[in-house]
Parts: sequence; C-alpha cells; structure tokens
Amino acid sequence: MRKIIHVDMDCYFAAVEMRDNPAYRNVPMAIGGATDRRGVIATSNYIAREFGVRSAMPTSIALQKCPQLVLVPGRMEVYASISKQIRDIFQRYTDIIEPLSLDEAYLDVSDCLLFGGSATLIAQHICQSIYQETGLTASAGVAPCKFVAKIASDENKPNGICVVTPEEVDTFVRQLPLGKIPGVGKVTLEKLNRLGLYYCEDVRRYPFDKLLKAFGKFGPILWQRSQGIDDRQLNTERQRKSVGVETTLATDITSFEQCWQCIQTLIPKLEKRLQKVSPTFATQTQGVKLKFADFQLTTVELKRNQFDKRFFRSLLTEALTRQQQRGIRLVGVHVGLPHQSQIQQLELPLSA
Repeated sequence: MRKIIHVDMDCYFAAVEMRDNPAYRNVPMAIGGATDRRGVIATSNYIAREFGVRSAMPTSIALQKCPQLVLVPGRMEVYASISKQIRDIFQRYTDIIEPLSLDEAYLDVSDCLLFGGSATLIAQHICQSIYQETGLTASAGVAPCKFVAKIASDENKPNGICVVTPEEVDTFVRQLPLGKIPGVGKVTLEKLNRLGLYYCEDVRRYPFDKLLKAFGKFGPILWQRSQGIDDRQLNTERQRKSVGVETTLATDITSFEQCWQCIQTLIPKLEKRLQKVSPTFATQTQGVKLKFADFQLTTVELKRNQFDKRFFRSLLTEALTRQQQRGIRLVGVHVGLPHQSQIQQLELPLSA
C-alpha cells in the first residue's frame, strides 16, 4: 500500500515576510506590485484573503478589495534558500520526493520505517520540524495516492493535517466538487456544470462515452479521479519544460512597434536564462504572450528547434490579430525546451 504525503507551506512568501518583519503580522499584506501597481499578487496572508485578495489577482483589483493592503516586494533568493532548507528536512524521511514548486512537494513514505511506518506520524513530525527550524507552518495531506493527498492538504489549512485512509477514499472523493480536481480550470468547470456535473459522484453516473466525447483525453482522467483512482508514481526527476520572461507595462501600449521594442528588451534576458539550461540554444517551440487591458491573455506558440530571436516578429504579428483595438498591459516571450537527453546529444562533441 502506498503512503503519499503532500506538504504545502501556508501562504509561503507572505509567511516569510511576516516572520522576518513582525510589523506585517497583524495587517493585510501581499507580495507583489509594491512598486508597480499594474502587477499581480504573488500571494497574500490570511488576513488579506478575508478581503478576497488572492494569488494572480491584478494588484489594482486587490487594492480595491482591500485599500489598506500592504504591498511588499518579493525576495526570491530568500524564498529559494528556505525552500532548500525544507527540502533537506524532507530527505530525512524519504528519497522519493517530487517538488511542485518552492512551497509544496509530494513525498512517498511507503518504505519509511520511522514512527512504526505511520504516515500520519511522519507527516506530523515533518510539519513540526519545519516549524522548529524555519519558524514557518505547513499543512499536509496523507493518502494512498497523489490526487487525494494534494486535496487533503488544503482541508485543514493553515497548520493542519488531513489523513484519508484507503477505506475513506471513496467517501472523501464522492462529494468532492469537481473544481478541486487538478487540471479542472474555469473553462472546463463551466463545461462540466453545463452538463449537470458538479461533484465527483455526478461524473461517476455520467456515461463514459459521453465524457470521452466532451473532454477528449481528459475524459478518462476525470473519470479516474472521480473514482479516487490515481496510479501515478512520484516524478523525482522533474525537468524544466520552458523558459520565459515577461513585463507588466506602466501604461498600456497599442502598436506593433511598441510591442516589438518591448520584446527586444526582453530577448537578452531570455537568452541568458536559456543558455543556462540549453547551452546550444536548442528549443522545441517559441512563443509570444500578450495580456490586454481587459486582462485577457493570448499566446501564440509555434515549433522551432533552434532559437531565433527574429522569429518573435511573426509570432507578435499573429498575436496582434487578436487585439481587437484593446490596449496591451503585459508582453512576454518564452521558449519550450527539448527533453534533457536531446540537449545532451546536441552537446556531444563531434568525433575527429
């Protein structure tokens, strides 16, 4: 029987700032947009969340919801350093770790003999160790599969643990809102709701062939998750799939030349990041992202096996066909990366 723990730090970036500056502890505060109020919120503390401030929310909207919101610039170097410290704590219990981001990870503790092999006690000890050594709280979900463990970690936040035993999985999943299934975004959820599907139990009763027709390859995943089925193993060798840079503009721009000028300032930063992960500048795709004044995003991405900065011009031209006379508030460029083995093959020296 597998024993999976999903550990999720509580409002991580904000928690670090509150730890380091007590003045932030009893006020609504958020990371992001401190110098540019056209930016977006990276995360907020729980006081700010009571006002409706959420991650990825435009800073201007966050300030409308909470005028007294304290905006703090992020310190990514600090967050990354503490994340490594937390990862070192995880490794005391298992080597099978799948990091999802700086502040969350899956752990497979099926073979851990500590605490008599109790995944519940292991999760409790992990959270206690994180708090004692970093001063930060974490929440954890314990379950026999990744999907349920991830959802469980959110059940008793902050600083809580939720355990779902194999016998409890069916009951836990049956009444689960479909919006909690990873991969079910706003558009997919609206489509599910139009079909009269709101909970996992609804999907269980829905004809499988119709589910497949409506959602394609995501249909079987929806069906499996609604049954509490998730046989995925932890991916301990996660590879970066893309590299990108973007900028939120102080004022909206409208023309091709303005956008192209902006992209030209981003390209050197992109090249610098790309060189670190793909020294030969091998790529799979190149793309341009625009966010319009109404916050709608559009992305144009095409296959490209070698980085070519001139190619961004044609991508930008395509993206601007969707402008519909709207201003542009954000411009970004990115590349998709080939598999690591492909990069290594391209880097092999030629034989004499």
